[in-house]
Amino acid sequence: MSHKPPPTLNRPDELVFVALGGMGEIGMNLGLFGYGGKWLMVDLGISFGDDTTPGLEILMPDPAFIEARRKDLVGLVVTHAHEDHIGAIPHLWPRLECPIYATPFAASVVRMKLTDAGVLEPKKLHVVPLSGKFSVGPFEIELISLTHSIPEPNALVVRTPAGTALHTGDWKFDPEPVIGTPSDFAALSRLGEAGVDALLCDSTNALRPGEAGSESAVRKALTELVAGYDTRVVATCFSSNVGRLESIALAAEAAGRSCALVGRSLWRMEQAARENGYLAGIPPFVREDEVMDLPRDQIVMICTGSQGEPRSALTRIATGDHPNVELEPGDVVIFSSRIIPGNERAVGRLHNQLAQLGVRLVTDEDHFVHVSGHPARDELTRMYQLVRPKAALPIHGESRHLMAHAALAEDCQVPVAIVAGNGDIVRLAPGPAGVIDHVDSGRLGLDGKNLVPLEGGAFRTRMRMTSGGAAVATVVLDRRGKLAARPQVTVHGLLGEASESAMEKIEDDVARALSEVPPGDRGDDDLMRETARLAVRRSLWASHGKKPVTEVHVVRIM
Repeated sequence: MSHKPPPTLNRPDELVFVALGGMGEIGMNLGLFGYGGKWLMVDLGISFGDDTTPGLEILMPDPAFIEARRKDLVGLVVTHAHEDHIGAIPHLWPRLECPIYATPFAASVVRMKLTDAGVLEPKKLHVVPLSGKFSVGPFEIELISLTHSIPEPNALVVRTPAGTALHTGDWKFDPEPVIGTPSDFAALSRLGEAGVDALLCDSTNALRPGEAGSESAVRKALTELVAGYDTRVVATCFSSNVGRLESIALAAEAAGRSCALVGRSLWRMEQAARENGYLAGIPPFVREDEVMDLPRDQIVMICTGSQGEPRSALTRIATGDHPNVELEPGDVVIFSSRIIPGNERAVGRLHNQLAQLGVRLVTDEDHFVHVSGHPARDELTRMYQLVRPKAALPIHGESRHLMAHAALAEDCQVPVAIVAGNGDIVRLAPGPAGVIDHVDSGRLGLDGKNLVPLEGGAFRTRMRMTSGGAAVATVVLDRRGKLAARPQVTVHGLLGEASESAMEKIEDDVARALSEVPPGDRGDDDLMRETARLAVRRSLWASHGKKPVTEVHVVRIM
């Protein structure tokens, strides 16, 4: 039986956009431009699990919609190499196998990720020069260099016969970047003069007044800060912020100290940076197995773990679980980062663990040690003044960020501002712009080595087990459906485990329920299994106020 292909959902006379991730949330960015039946993907990222996703450290968008249309997927363009924009590539690219386009630094990081995951490097990985122009299917792409907290952030100009859109990726206007060049204002101005139908723009800091600030200012502040300590100094930041790594290394050098990297992702970023000409002039970093051989006042360590990630270097150091590094009372840990929304509890837990070791903490509440990589309201306003789009589609943010950004766009005299969610198909051009359809979107979680849908029954069962525990019952029946032995019940995960007498009460309740099944129905294993399951849940509800996930094994003796 042949299956009909899925509907096109985009036409030759329309430029549309649909996000499968990254709308109404931080991270998991996956955007799709559609024109003439073809699709162009922008970014393929992850986010990290929290207390609401037990057992799942990594989350990513479900690509089922575009996977069903993979023959019409002409390529994946990477805006930059942050995890929330490329982290899902090694997991999901084998389902798509489309060409990948990235500038040199991002291409290096993607290549390493694919190699580490055991996925052969795709021959379709195309390295695009900065400010490059190229064609992908019916889409004409131009890269515009911006600034961000990672090398080579790119905005994408997407041109089709139906219209032109600008997708900013993540960005800000840093007047004095420490790595790379300032934002290409001339290119943005030329684009605005030529005409832009829609601006798809980063919303992360749409609630913040003013400007994000410059990395150069942080470099100066860190240099002064490190010079004031006479003990061991640890700095933690996003490993992808190569400019910040360079600043910390220079601060260490100015204080007469060596600088070490502690954490695998830092070494990977250092390798990608040096491959592409960054960190020039910075001496080789000290290895983590050499750190404890140096006097405390002669070392600065850069560690992974600014967000309290469970397996990061700093968390392992704080819990005494790191094989090479220990901290002592009086040592200093500088958190040169901001807390990503949703990570507050994990970071707070890490702060407390370090404080219990007698470590002195320095955060952005205590000292100027961080600037954001995303545009605040004054920078957003300047972007709208340069580009002057006919429509605004805020992206990359939670709902409150998207709504604040849309209101700001309207204040900037943009005719149409659209707040959309994951799965909404938005017509960008020709006007009027707006939501015209909706497709299914979802999330996947990495559970060990397997990707599982968060909307699936298995994950819902895990969540129920987390709150209500689990119970297993075994009933042995003869061929007439009578109990051949006493039911056996075990429970797991209930706070205040049931006593022996309470367990006997549950088993008695199961036996009673099974005896009440009419003799003519006792040959139905499914009925007997469900009867026993309900009896266990009723009994535990009466004794514990819980209805655990319950499994029943029926054994027949013939």
